[in-house]
Amino acid sequence: MAILTLGIESSCDETACAVVSDGRNVLSSVISSQASYHSRFGGVVPEIASRMHVETIIPCVRDALNIAGINLSDIDAICVTKGPGLVGALLVGISSAKGLSEVTNKPLIGVGHIDAHVAANYLTHEELIPPFIALIVSGGHTEIVFTPNDRDQIVMGQTRDDAAGEAIDKIARVLGLGYPGGPKMDVAAKGGDPTIYDFPKTRFPDSFDFSFSGIKTAALNMINRIKSSGQELNISDFSAGYLHAIAEVLAENTVRCALSVRCLTICLAGGVSANSVLRETMKRYSDQHGIRLFSPPIELCTDNAAMVAAAGYLSYLKGVRDDLSMNANPTLRLLNSEKSI
Repeated sequence: MAILTLGIESSCDETACAVVSDGRNVLSSVISSQASYHSRFGGVVPEIASRMHVETIIPCVRDALNIAGINLSDIDAICVTKGPGLVGALLVGISSAKGLSEVTNKPLIGVGHIDAHVAANYLTHEELIPPFIALIVSGGHTEIVFTPNDRDQIVMGQTRDDAAGEAIDKIARVLGLGYPGGPKMDVAAKGGDPTIYDFPKTRFPDSFDFSFSGIKTAALNMINRIKSSGQELNISDFSAGYLHAIAEVLAENTVRCALSVRCLTICLAGGVSANSVLRETMKRYSDQHGIRLFSPPIELCTDNAAMVAAAGYLSYLKGVRDDLSMNANPTLRLLNSEKSI
């Protein structure tokens, strides 16, 4: 009999609920996005995000169950994002999940948001099994993680300063592209010439780590220099060059890491994995080295609850259970992870 997991996601500005069968099949996925509301402020306002989660989370749960055609009593486990994220926003989802768990006497499972992004690949790629390398790229995280088996995760590389998504969002704001910056810059880069503007690429030959503070600062200085000289800045060319420079470093490091552990499977994860420049660059590098690349569909790259339900399913099989003492962890890293030597 299929195992049904209910996923609840409220780590930032999306309230989401989903029902997934056996960790692979999405029966429903409901997302209530606050992006259009926060855009007037140029970014997410934590207090407003929390209040909007309170208003929408129960309707989202109800809609997810109705679309899946099941009752709450049919659910085998209730899975919720416990971190990282905005602490107030996380608490809304956690409190709701605890209440549902108590009412139904169903297991409560806390899920790491980063783990959930990786698990999104399982929802559309039935053939994906460990070992694989995951490139996790978002506004707050940039990591290369090796998953050698069903139990362990080894952090092979990570950013030493800014996350790639943070560097993209910052420059998008300076260029006046609006919010959310990443998708706006991706659109702006369409048809742009990535060779017009030259950006530095920070590399560490003896490490798989990243650094994006340098390219961000260089881009800021370039924008100021061009504007102060009275020259016209071509936003399309600038965006294309900036995104290509970041994508090249991400792809080079990830493929180099995969080859170092003789792993010929890579999967993308995180919000920035929706970026078309990164996806194209990763495919090119992977194809050159005979590596199989898995990428979630665009709708599963950004925050959603289906990925939470999928990750929760894996924890459910391992016997992981949480209780009412579970709390939000706004700085949570990958679960079951260790740093490579």
